[in-house]
Amino acid sequence: MKPGSCRAIVENKRRYTLRRTDLPQCRSSIGVRLNVPKLESPGLVLTAVGITVLAVILFVPPLHQDVSYHSFADQRTIWNMPNFLNVASNLPFLAVGFLALWFIEVQSRNRQIFLDPRERWSYWILFAGVSLTAVGSGYYHWAPDGDRLVWDRLPMAVSFMAFFAAMLSERIKVDVGIWLLGPLVLLGVGSVVNWHWTNDLRLYAAVQYYPLAIIPVMLWWCPPRYTGTGFIWGALGWYLLAKILELSAVGHGLFSLGHLVSGHTLKHLAAAAGAFWIYLFLRNRRYCGQWTALG
Repeated sequence: MKPGSCRAIVENKRRYTLRRTDLPQCRSSIGVRLNVPKLESPGLVLTAVGITVLAVILFVPPLHQDVSYHSFADQRTIWNMPNFLNVASNLPFLAVGFLALWFIEVQSRNRQIFLDPRERWSYWILFAGVSLTAVGSGYYHWAPDGDRLVWDRLPMAVSFMAFFAAMLSERIKVDVGIWLLGPLVLLGVGSVVNWHWTNDLRLYAAVQYYPLAIIPVMLWWCPPRYTGTGFIWGALGWYLLAKILELSAVGHGLFSLGHLVSGHTLKHLAAAAGAFWIYLFLRNRRYCGQWTALG
């Protein structure tokens, strides 16, 4: 096979070879080739990692919310709005969420975007959560405290789990993602409720970081159903940057440089950029020419 040609990876232990014309964008947007070693039992890998995460949750001491978490570097009031930039920087979530929801509704019958119409539900819930994050986070940052933080974290947890379900549909099997969508979303909601009642962040941390750890594994070893994998890598990169900017030391350090903007404000913008790249994935992806995800 010539360099640059595309190769599909097996379904049910059979191998297919696709012509370049059949699969014009088999490469990801960042040039990652798809002829990577095949992951024979992705379900076993996901299960093993899930058990490991559960063990960590059970045996690691409880993680309590730091009381200084609500003390953000930039607390300036502008136009009678307290914590102005931390509140206003949530508007991109609303813009990206509405844009993506509109696109999903318009393209719901486009089989290049959603080969199986059920696939759109994970993305619909994801971007509904992104839109609600603008409201919940804005409400929290107006007057930060523990009770308001619940409404900041709830829509984010829902979005994390919906995105994970979407990746399961695309990289493992559509039915797996659809079946797990409801339970995963409930797990996300439950993790926030559990933290609020017990002041223990372990389950909420697992909801955030387990998908962040396992999705790159799926992207690398599990064959794609659609083109555009580079956009998912980009979204993960933006989210990783957002988590770095969220660190108190980073947030206060950036604000001290010139008192222009804090790391937490930039964290909102980076997270919204990550959501936008998921929208770009939907907008630009095309069906790979035949079923290539693991059956």
